[in-house]
Amino acid sequence: MTFSLNQYEPLTTETAIQLVSRLDILDKNSSLISEEVGDGNLNLVFRVIDPKSQKSVIVKQALPYAKVVGESWPLTLNRATIESNALLQYADIAGEYVPKVYYSDRKLAVTIMEDLSDLDVLRKGLMEEKDYPLLSKHIGEFVARTLFFTSDFALSPSRKKELAKQYYNPELCKITEDLVFTDPFFNHETNHYEKELQDDVERLWNDQNLKLEVAKLKKKFITNQDALIHGDLHTGSIFVSKTETKVIDPEFAFYGPLGFDLGQFIANLLLNALSRKDEKRDSLFEHIENTWTTFSSTFTSLWNDHNVEAFANVDGYLEQVLQDTLEDTIGFAGCEIIRRTIGLAHVADLDGIEPYESRITAKKNSLKLGAFLIKNKRNIHSITEIKNIFNHLARTKETSR
Repeated sequence: MTFSLNQYEPLTTETAIQLVSRLDILDKNSSLISEEVGDGNLNLVFRVIDPKSQKSVIVKQALPYAKVVGESWPLTLNRATIESNALLQYADIAGEYVPKVYYSDRKLAVTIMEDLSDLDVLRKGLMEEKDYPLLSKHIGEFVARTLFFTSDFALSPSRKKELAKQYYNPELCKITEDLVFTDPFFNHETNHYEKELQDDVERLWNDQNLKLEVAKLKKKFITNQDALIHGDLHTGSIFVSKTETKVIDPEFAFYGPLGFDLGQFIANLLLNALSRKDEKRDSLFEHIENTWTTFSSTFTSLWNDHNVEAFANVDGYLEQVLQDTLEDTIGFAGCEIIRRTIGLAHVADLDGIEPYESRITAKKNSLKLGAFLIKNKRNIHSITEIKNIFNHLARTKETSR
């Protein structure tokens, strides 16, 4: 089959090679080989390799539907353009933390980028209890820089509004609105969980105070256009080594609340902590604390050096922005923890726990932790408190109510 550059069609291993050959990204005179490597929910992903030079690239293509469900769940192909634009924008702001983009095509819904296969997928590495000493420093800096330099604090109002329009992403936002902020808190068909969790889940569904706080967080997600957020910053969207960190997959990027990316990242560290024994958790709590500390200090430095807002020097303004961001971070983390436990898209950190009884215990604790963070986000004044909260809830035996 010959691949056309003039019309959209889903790629195969053969046509991915044809595309790369036509673009001269690798040596077209070499016998390129290709393999499908994507295991995500939405896209096709191929690695194309030149066996002579051992150079390789990643070819990512959006499908016109959610791969995890099928053609009954149609999706816009424009998410591929949003992803490539976000990666290019991040390259200008925090280039050491994203893969290089070699080519993108709106019509084909394709992005060709640097192959990061020499690095670990963070989720997999954490499940193997590997240590990545610079992870939290890198993520804290990445989030601080990408948020600050795409916000009203660094941009003119007109420029920021132009960018917000460019990253208008309603279909993928709706996925988050439904799967993170809505469906897990109701008896919805997208939810799935073990039968042993039924009482815990129904208790969550009947908790009106919890649902009120989730409703407020959902409203912030929908209405707060603070900065360009990644929108899906979990541990499966990060490649790492002991010295490098690379953030991928910003197809959910849009203008949203400052605390969302931090909340998702911290939530996924906590989900991994739930899968570990007590003595193996300390490095994760250190990363959680250092992520916030690095974010806060980096954001403060950027505020002091680059803020264009007239009120920037008003006493207490920066402190209020950071406190609001911390509160939202904690609340968004709670929503992510709950949805990854009983919603449509789980995480291997929890689902891979053996024996089964330990998995159920971890998931019960996950629901308790998520609900506590959501309901108490205004009463948690320091990121360091999360460790004590986690340890208290994880060690509390299930009691009948």
